[in-house]
Amino acid sequence: MRRIHRTRRDWAADLGLLLFAACFAVASSDSIPVEEGLDPLSRTVDQLVGGLGCATVLLRRRWPVALAVAVALLLAGGEVSHYLTGPAMVAVFTVAATRPWRATAWVAAVAFVPLPGFLWQLPEVSGERRGSALTYFALIAGAIGWGLFRRSRQQLIASLRARAELAEADAELRAERARREAREEIAREMHDVLGHRLTLLSVHAGALEFHTNAPREEIGKAAEVIRESARLALRDLREVIGVLRAGPGQGDRPQPELADVARLVAEARAAGGRIELTGPPDGPVPPPVVGRTAYRIVQEALTNARKHAPGAAVAVRVAGAPADRLTVEVHNAPSPGAVSGPDGGEGGGQGLIGLAERARLAGGELNAGPDGGGFRVRAWLPWPAADPVSATDRG
Repeated sequence: MRRIHRTRRDWAADLGLLLFAACFAVASSDSIPVEEGLDPLSRTVDQLVGGLGCATVLLRRRWPVALAVAVALLLAGGEVSHYLTGPAMVAVFTVAATRPWRATAWVAAVAFVPLPGFLWQLPEVSGERRGSALTYFALIAGAIGWGLFRRSRQQLIASLRARAELAEADAELRAERARREAREEIAREMHDVLGHRLTLLSVHAGALEFHTNAPREEIGKAAEVIRESARLALRDLREVIGVLRAGPGQGDRPQPELADVARLVAEARAAGGRIELTGPPDGPVPPPVVGRTAYRIVQEALTNARKHAPGAAVAVRVAGAPADRLTVEVHNAPSPGAVSGPDGGEGGGQGLIGLAERARLAGGELNAGPDGGGFRVRAWLPWPAADPVSATDRG
């Protein structure tokens, strides 16, 4: 037997419907037509059956269809039908509100079985009984209609709740996707920044290894650059780990801009690189994503030049204007020593692939390849027209 678990709200609803059925029976007792010659015992039995019918309302959750059919058949029999109208209304309402359409249709058919015969005999029925019967069928029809309305309303609420849950789940997925993309961006930043710092370390450590007879001043200068590069690499690594550990909206660190390209080139020159810089242009600055992308392109290109063409001269050119585009070009001459292509070595060309993806995400394009014995990286990034208000604020 299926056990029904009722909450306090369910018990309150059931007791309320039981009270409704009992009150309806008491209130309508004076208007019930009584057959002539009905003895007091039959009247008492009729009232007892009505009371038991009201009590069966508590069983409406366990056997709603069976209860509705039983009460409807008793009413259709006509012998014990005086006080069962209230329980019948509750029973058919429960079926219409909680059971499928087919079960509701069958219960309604059973409840309205006496209607054709009653209409056939309508001219012979007294006015009092005619009014009582018509009121009964109207009440049963109203109970079924109210149950159908309640079921449709519950289905609508369930549908809206499901949509809300789906929208909430979709919002969580979008937030998770945004967090994942942010972490991927952090991973790319870690690759670029640490690759730049560690390349400086490698270059100066290699210089110390192959120039053991260098003057003490040069050795001290190289050691200072190594120490400073190691310190900056550790700082950048701590910042990245801090961002990864921070919660949403925390741990944001300053991002490089186009103006930082000059500082980047100065660091590379301090490490012994022969670098010629043209630009960046003065005046208006591009959007942050464009400036940051240009900075990363120059940084990765200089790192590749140190790795694959050590000692070669490098030319960096950054030019452009608002409402046009920003051009970033890095070209290194052939290396004086052995040369390994940018797709060789430890990097495997992943840095250039990452740069091309960065440029694409910023709405631009990047090309890279051998050029005149050296290697050239050229990128075009969109530079929308400057906003006068924002330009004034920056000034």
